[in-house]
Amino acid sequence: MDGGLLSFRSRARALAETLRGVPERVRTTARLSQRSGMLWSMTRPGLAELARVLASGSQNPSLIYRVHARNSPSKPAVIWRGRVTSWGELDERIDRLATGLARRDIGRKKSIILMMRNRQEVVELGAAAARAGAAAVTISWRSTPKELVYLATHSGARGIVLEPELLPVLEEARPELPSYFLENVFVVGSTAPKGTTALDALLEEPPRRTSPDAELDEDAAVVIYTSGTTGKPKGAVRKFPKDTMQAAMRFINETPMRVDDVHLVACPLYHSTAFGFMSLGALLGQTIVIMDEFKPEPFMDLVQRYGVSTTAVVPTMLHRIMELPAQTRAAYDLRSLRVVFSGGAPLPAPLAIDFMDAFGDVLFNFYGATETGLVTLATPSDLRAAPGTIGKAVPGNDIRLLGEDGREVRDGEVGELFVKNQLLVAGYHQDEKATAESMRDGYFSVGDLARRSPAGHYFIEGRKRDMIISGGVNVYPAEVEAVLEQHPAIAEAAVVGVSDREWGERVRAFLVKKPDADVDEGALKLFARERLAGPKVPRDFVFLDALPRNPTGKVLKRELRGQGGQIR
Repeated sequence: MDGGLLSFRSRARALAETLRGVPERVRTTARLSQRSGMLWSMTRPGLAELARVLASGSQNPSLIYRVHARNSPSKPAVIWRGRVTSWGELDERIDRLATGLARRDIGRKKSIILMMRNRQEVVELGAAAARAGAAAVTISWRSTPKELVYLATHSGARGIVLEPELLPVLEEARPELPSYFLENVFVVGSTAPKGTTALDALLEEPPRRTSPDAELDEDAAVVIYTSGTTGKPKGAVRKFPKDTMQAAMRFINETPMRVDDVHLVACPLYHSTAFGFMSLGALLGQTIVIMDEFKPEPFMDLVQRYGVSTTAVVPTMLHRIMELPAQTRAAYDLRSLRVVFSGGAPLPAPLAIDFMDAFGDVLFNFYGATETGLVTLATPSDLRAAPGTIGKAVPGNDIRLLGEDGREVRDGEVGELFVKNQLLVAGYHQDEKATAESMRDGYFSVGDLARRSPAGHYFIEGRKRDMIISGGVNVYPAEVEAVLEQHPAIAEAAVVGVSDREWGERVRAFLVKKPDADVDEGALKLFARERLAGPKVPRDFVFLDALPRNPTGKVLKRELRGQGGQIR
C-alpha cells in the first residue's frame, strides 16, 4: 500500500515527521490539515514530495501542483469546456511549458504577458512561469492596441501568449512594440500564423524536471495590473517570500474550504479575485472548474452539473442571479454550493440578505486588494448581525485606520485603511513614487476609507479620492449608497460629488431601479432625509439602465461625474 491511503496513526506520524524542523509552521499547517481534510487525503508519495518542498525552503507556488500530482495523480485538477485534466497530467504540462519558456530565455528575472480569456492555459502558464523563475503578467483580453503597447513596454515582458481571435490587436500594436517582445509571440493551439509560435509546440518538448529551488523565489512573481479606474493601471508585483504559504493557510483556516471541494472560477482570471481563490483551491488540491465568462444561468448550470461547492464572485454577479425570476433559479439544484466568496467591490447589505434568504447562509464577504491580499472576512452570521460589514481582520493582518494627521482614529470614526501582512506586494513595477505614496511605516494603503465598530467589524466608507466635502462636511459615498439601496424600488446606487458654487460640492446619486418599479422623487428624498444628515442627502437623482463598470465589477465613478442623464 505504498501509494495508497495510510492509516490515521500513520498519517499523523508522517505529517509530524514532515513538519519537523519548521516549528513556526506547525500550528497553522496542522490546523489546516485537520479542518480541510488534507490529513486524511495524503498518501505516502504525496507526503514524501511535500517533505522535499519543505526541506528546500522554497515557497514557489508551482510546487504545490507537483505535490498533488504525486499525492493523487488521477484526481481531476481542472475542468474546462468539459475537458478533464488530472493532477498528474497538469503537472507534466506545467513542466513542459516551463522548460519551453526557459529555453526561449523567458526564465529568471524575465516576464511574459498572458492575454487570454478564461481557459486552462492561463492556469498552466502562470505556474510554468513561476517554475521557470519568471513573472507571468496577466492582462485583460479586452486590452486595446494602445493599452497593449503600454503594458508590454511598462512591464518589460519578453513575449506574449494570446488566443488566435486576439491577433488583430497585436498586429495593430506591432509597429510600436519592442523587437525583443515580438520574438516570442505564442498563439494558443497547434497552428500559428507566420512570425508566431503555436503554444502546443512548447508542450512537445521533453520536460526538464527540476528540484525545488528556494533561490527561484527571489525572481518568480506574478504581476497583476490594477483595474485602473483612474489613470493608467499600475503593475502590482507579487513575489513569494518565506511566509507566503503560511499566510494563505491562515485565511483558509477561517473558512469552510475543504480538500474535496469543487471550485468554480467565474471572475476573469486576469483579476486578483479569480486568480487568488483559484490558487487557494490549488493549494488544497481541489478540482477547479473554469467558466469562460460569467452569465447567471450558465453559472447555475455548472454548479449543478459538477457539484460545485465553492466559488468567488463580485457583487454584480450576485445581483444578476437575483434578477432572474424565482422559478428560473428554482430550476437548478444548487444544494452542493457551500461557500460563495464576494469581494472586489462593495456588497450592498440588502443584496447579501436577499441572496442568503434564497440560497442559504453560504455567503462570505471579504476585503482585499491586488496589493494587499486578503485582509478581512465576514461570515454569513457577520453579514446578518452587522449588515454591510467586510468582517473582521484575518489572522496575520495588522490594520490601522489613520486620519489626515496620521494618527489612528477611534472606533466609529473614518480613517484611511492601512494594512501590514505577509502578502503585501513587493511594490509597483517601475513606479517607486506610487509605491512610496502607498506605504507608511511598513503599512500599505490602496486609498480605501473605513471605520471599525466596537465589536471589531470593519465597514468600507468609500475611496479617499471619492470622498465628498459639501459645505465643509465630509460625506462618504458608501454610507449614502447603503441607505438608497435599502429603498424597495432601488436595485443599485452610486454616489459622486459634483461641483457646486455655494457648497463646494453637492451630492449626486445615480440609481438603477428594480424591474417594473416606480419611484416617487419626493418619497425618495424623504426616505433619505429620515436616515441621513442634511448635507448627505442627494440634491440630484440620475436614473440609468445600468451603472458603468469595469470588467471586474467596480463602478467607474469618473464616468458618472461627467454624466447628466435623467436628472430629477
